[in-house]
Amino acid sequence: MERALEVAAGGRVVWGALALALPGLNVKLAGMGDRDTPELRYLIRIFGSRAVALGLGYLLSDPEARRRWRKLCLLVDASDTAAGIAHLVRGDVPRATAAGLTAMTGSYAVLDALAVRGERRRPRRSR
Repeated sequence: MERALEVAAGGRVVWGALALALPGLNVKLAGMGDRDTPELRYLIRIFGSRAVALGLGYLLSDPEARRRWRKLCLLVDASDTAAGIAHLVRGDVPRATAAGLTAMTGSYAVLDALAVRGERRRPRRSR
């Protein structure tokens, strides 16, 4: 499980760095090239910095701190997934875009939830 979480954190860093450096490409990859505006690029960069912070925070932490980062990532990913589902229901974002991004954040949320659940089943080691 830990290796999967590290790969996911690395993915956050890569995707976030891409969003910061090339927000227009991120807009196109998300299927919103026809809606590209300076405001959307700004929001993509905000998202990118958050993704980099979550990924690096996890990767650079010790095991105790990683437990806290997993919970924080679960909160963020579950919130993003809930927002994506709301947009799918409302139909105010192109369906393919909303479905793809919601599937991505949902996958992260499931991984986070499995990790947090696994922690609750394992007793902590004594220091």
